[in-house]
Amino acid sequence: MKTPATTQKPTLTFLGAAGEVTGSCYLVDTGDVRFLLDCGMFQGGHEADAKNRRPFAFDPRSIDFVLLTHAHIDHSGLLPRLAAAGFDGPIHATAATVDLASVMLRDSAHIQEKEALWSHQSKTGRQAHRRAGQPDDDHPLYTLLDAERAITQFAAHGYEKPFRPHPSIEVVLRDAGHILGSATADVAIGTGEAMHRVVFSGDLGQPGHPIVRDAARVAQADTLLIESTYGNRLHRPLDATLDELVEALTTTLGSRRGNVVVPAFAVGRTQDLLMLLIRLSKEGRLPPMDVYVDSPLATTATRITLANRGVLDAEAAELGRWIAEARDHPRIHFSESVEDSMALNEIESGAVIISASGMCDAGRIKHHLQHNLPRRECAIVISGFQAQGSLGRRLVDGAKTVRLFREDVPVRARLYTIGGLSAHADQAALLGWLGGFERPPGKTFIVHGEASAAAAFAQAVTDRLHWPVAVAQAGQTVTLE
Repeated sequence: MKTPATTQKPTLTFLGAAGEVTGSCYLVDTGDVRFLLDCGMFQGGHEADAKNRRPFAFDPRSIDFVLLTHAHIDHSGLLPRLAAAGFDGPIHATAATVDLASVMLRDSAHIQEKEALWSHQSKTGRQAHRRAGQPDDDHPLYTLLDAERAITQFAAHGYEKPFRPHPSIEVVLRDAGHILGSATADVAIGTGEAMHRVVFSGDLGQPGHPIVRDAARVAQADTLLIESTYGNRLHRPLDATLDELVEALTTTLGSRRGNVVVPAFAVGRTQDLLMLLIRLSKEGRLPPMDVYVDSPLATTATRITLANRGVLDAEAAELGRWIAEARDHPRIHFSESVEDSMALNEIESGAVIISASGMCDAGRIKHHLQHNLPRRECAIVISGFQAQGSLGRRLVDGAKTVRLFREDVPVRARLYTIGGLSAHADQAALLGWLGGFERPPGKTFIVHGEASAAAAFAQAVTDRLHWPVAVAQAGQTVTLE
């Protein structure tokens, strides 16, 4: 059942990533067409699972299409659930995002199925099959079959190439400079004098970030949604960040004779780290080391990255040459099997282990933290954003013990927080991107930021640009006039 034609004014509803960072989802309803921008999973905190399992705030069968800005799970992760609930329209994204999201959604479904089974086993004390009447958390949020269904609905597009997902809608995807394939969605609703241009920034990258090109500017918008993940702070300069990374690696692998564990998003951050480790090694700033990428998803994402050279920056090609030629400094190993991953826990010193998830809440990283956190000679390098409630955030906030696999694990390893590697634009970069508009949008809404970051960025826009601006509220609906 699609939305019948009406004469209503278009509306925009903030369904996620409003007042928080995860769960990106926005609904546009013109009366003639209904579409979503992103359909992401909530991550971090005790309420995330309940939010992911609650009924959609709309009938999924009424959605005509989805625009997906990039592959990260907090933007794409509920697409399989949407498809399972009856959405059968196309999911439009860049070609690289289609490649990455396809493997990420399969990986996410595998995690959902595995954690649901583990949850049920922990309650029953024995292996059991799913049965009717089990509590919701004994059922996976979605299955691999659901993910495969959603993947068949992807439609790939190039940057800067207009397309019409509906006769009354024209979309241009512009490079957002965040991760491979990330896009800003420039959406024109209607035609002529009745046309309303809505721009969704997506996640914007920090200028000069490894691998990807800088974010493309947008000239005009009637309504703008802009992210604010780091809207209240400035990143450390990259040179200072690399100095700190070098210190963490040389001290831990050298005099302390331990391991370095790096929780990293499989898509984006892992490839950035490999690029920087190669650069620092070529400059003679790092000792010989073994780098283990312990994530099948990260391995696949690296291959996809190297296959999409047309949308990478010039330096990124060096990563592919280095790996292809099997250079011995640093020695890069990709651990794909469970046995390979388990073997890493037998290494007492000299290893740099890059593993997912980036916020430490799932995946193989939890095992590496369990084995290395109690050891004073080891180090944990936090290289990305840690959402409220996540295990990574608890480590950053100074937790003395953390709960892993139903055991209390002491935190004795040295913790390094290296914020300058973030793939998100800081306040200065966000304001710089806004400076590309020829005139202020009629309305600007701050999204995708924790309350303090969103409020601080809204104030910065008011003080420096003198634009009309508001912080979006979860569940809020506004008219696009």
